Amino acid sequence: MRGYYTFFERALRAFNDHSTVSKLLVISSVSGGGLLAFSDANAFQSYAEGDGKKKKVVVLGTGWAGVSFLKNLKSSSYDVHIVSPRNYFAFTPLLPSVTNGTVEGRSIVEPIRNIAKKKPFGVEFKEAECYKIDPAQKKIYCRSTDQGNTLGGNEEFTMDYDVLIVAMGAKSNTFNTPGVEEHAHFLKEIEDAQNIRRSIIDCYERASLPSISEEERKRIMHFVVVGGGPTGVEYAAELHDFAHDDLAKLYPSIKDYLRITLLEAGDHILNMFDSRITKFATEKFVRDGIDVKTGSMVIKVSDKNISTKEIKTGQTVSIPYGMVLWSTGIATRPVIMDFIKQIGQGNRRVLATDEWLRVEGCDGVYALGDCATINQRKVMEDIAVIFSKADKNNSGTLDLKDFKDVVDHISERYPQVQIYMEKKKLKTFDALLKSAQGNDSKQIDIETFKNALHEVDSQMKNLPATAQVAAQQGEYLANCFNRMEQCEKYPEGPMRFRGIGRHRFHPFRYKHFGQFAPLGGEQTAAQLPGDWISVGYSTQWLWYAVYTSKLVSWRTRVLVVSDWLRRSIFGRDSSRI
Repeated sequence: MRGYYTFFERALRAFNDHSTVSKLLVISSVSGGGLLAFSDANAFQSYAEGDGKKKKVVVLGTGWAGVSFLKNLKSSSYDVHIVSPRNYFAFTPLLPSVTNGTVEGRSIVEPIRNIAKKKPFGVEFKEAECYKIDPAQKKIYCRSTDQGNTLGGNEEFTMDYDVLIVAMGAKSNTFNTPGVEEHAHFLKEIEDAQNIRRSIIDCYERASLPSISEEERKRIMHFVVVGGGPTGVEYAAELHDFAHDDLAKLYPSIKDYLRITLLEAGDHILNMFDSRITKFATEKFVRDGIDVKTGSMVIKVSDKNISTKEIKTGQTVSIPYGMVLWSTGIATRPVIMDFIKQIGQGNRRVLATDEWLRVEGCDGVYALGDCATINQRKVMEDIAVIFSKADKNNSGTLDLKDFKDVVDHISERYPQVQIYMEKKKLKTFDALLKSAQGNDSKQIDIETFKNALHEVDSQMKNLPATAQVAAQQGEYLANCFNRMEQCEKYPEGPMRFRGIGRHRFHPFRYKHFGQFAPLGGEQTAAQLPGDWISVGYSTQWLWYAVYTSKLVSWRTRVLVVSDWLRRSIFGRDSSRI
């Protein structure tokens, strides 16, 4: 009898659903940079199974990866549910501009419901955070985010899934430095930027009080930035412009007390940029009066002082400050760390994936963005099976034409081969093999093949934890979902060297479009593909154009451009709001 009712219930659900729609749920953390997905073994086989069973796909994220996935998901075969502690997407590259009022916070955010309503399928939103993932039971545990508990406290609930996609990003890395969490500002969210803006005005207002001593006034007007990466450098530049272009006119009696110090533990700032940009930025900051201290490692932050250790001399220095921004990189969120341990990836800092963004050691799991890194497979691990694929006659030796059928597959499956060839200025794979022969013989054995490729794996590098990477990965995964059924029938990926047939999809390949470093005073540095370096006022206009085009909607584009025009005409607003 129970079997009959179970059959009846399934039939009724199938009738009510009409179709085998895959249910998609989106869940985010506060930062929103990385993306992680996982499913059961059959979740991606076919979305048109005739049993009426829904396939739930749970996506965690409204940051760069999550929103990129949502915007590029075009198939109407999904019923999408979004769960996030924030109901908007923030254009994080403009956060430093929010700290000084150049751009308003609301101008760089797009409500998720605005994005969702444009999709050809139904999308619902729940404001909550995921605090635990249970892969054994295929459940996520969530709690509502009632800010201030004004509505009676947080509500907790669970949600099951068939496929899970997580875009939880990362948090700021304090390196367990004492006092950072309690006394320093971070710059990861809209709220962070708005708090920094209020703190700047608070420092100016307090320093203007007549009862403040000379020594205390100097301390209050000292702004310290820890971290010489793009965020720290851009914030220091924005603060300098705000102070000299606007606040100096409003607070003339204390303008001479202003000090801005940039602390960097490395040998130079902007270490991911070309040395020409690093040199230009350092020289410009010196001209602007920004004190750049390299080789200074922060060891403690108190309410009024920062303790640093000079790496070269070992000397400890105490620096009084009024406000400090901490911008020294990212760290993994606790929920991701717990998940890493659950799936047996040990003590890794982030989730390890293959070239198709599948989490290693966990079937059907995908990870993207700041919470993951691609563990590119080494050529030397597969050297024997690659050779055997080319050696169709099992002769043990090959000539160059025998490699013709596998060359393109090798280059696609192992991108480090192409990078190595470009570095050695070898135009073809044949040239790479000939360089290892050392004689005029046309035959290549396994040892010669190993000798040709033994240095290739040294070219492998991890992708940077940037918005550009996360957005491309989100788009890649969405395109895979859009073409899932088609590629199931007609695989388009490279040859399976350790199996038969081809991989379903092409592996993910990141394409770098360049990077900017705004340096203040309407000057920006750009490092673009092809080793093209551009610095100065003209590059600032390129920065304006690129960032305007990358904003998520026409609404935000109009708002940001109008903010830039307002600032150029009326200056920046100094109200403490």
